[in-house]
Amino acid sequence: MKSKLICPRCGFTITTYKNPLPTVDIVIRNQGGIVLISRKNPPFGWALPGGFVDYGESVEEAAKREAKEETSLDIQNLKLLGVYSSPDRDPRHHTISTVFTADSAGNPTAGDDAAQTRVFMKGNLPQDLAFDMLKSLRIFFESERHLS
Repeated sequence: MKSKLICPRCGFTITTYKNPLPTVDIVIRNQGGIVLISRKNPPFGWALPGGFVDYGESVEEAAKREAKEETSLDIQNLKLLGVYSSPDRDPRHHTISTVFTADSAGNPTAGDDAAQTRVFMKGNLPQDLAFDMLKSLRIFFESERHLS
């Protein structure tokens, strides 16, 4: 989708484009489970750690940064799980999320956009998951089952 803006100084017509925003999410293996954050900001609910990719940053760098900012964990063994781009996956705007898996050690501590962090096992996931996290988690647990 594109629109036009007129520069108030020179009258030049500028074409602007409304593009999806790139994001990352990380399924972090920790203490035999996975780390989820309780979101501090709307939309509320439990989610995988993640966020927007900064300009000049690769998705891998963004995943490491977001994991550290939201959980205080350093992650290793970063691997691609999938890319999710449904226009309605985020109620605020159209995003495209690159979802990774990673390993970590230590205890997660909430930071940045996380009100709290917690390690969940497959059988005790919270009911109030934000975005389309359940889709990513189902694919993750299915892939883990095939590796066992």
